[in-house]
Amino acid sequence: MNIDQIIKEAIAEDVGPGDYSSLSTIPSDSKNKAKLVVKEAGVLSGISIAEKVFETVDSELNFTRLIEDGSKVEVGDVAFRVEGSAISILTAERLALNFMQRMSGIATSTNKMVKILPSLQL
Repeated sequence: MNIDQIIKEAIAEDVGPGDYSSLSTIPSDSKNKAKLVVKEAGVLSGISIAEKVFETVDSELNFTRLIEDGSKVEVGDVAFRVEGSAISILTAERLALNFMQRMSGIATSTNKMVKILPSLQL
């Protein structure tokens, strides 16, 4: 299974026929923008997958990476911006954040272990 298939299956599982709250309260032509603000220092990972998630949900969304995968980040850094259909942004954001949180957590933990290893007497 490749990443495109994983994303499509995750969208189908997470969204199904659509987010009824968004579909019933947000006009279909509503445009908006969002940004990902880092809440904890660490190593960023998953931004390329987040971009694919937004693109898969709606190829008309304008996704701008501001920080690359593998970069060290601090609280308040902005990792990306996305503009376009408000419903599409809301549809994609939870899945994109889930991927990024998991991957960034692993990258940050790995980075901490790599720093500790030289001091261990094995």
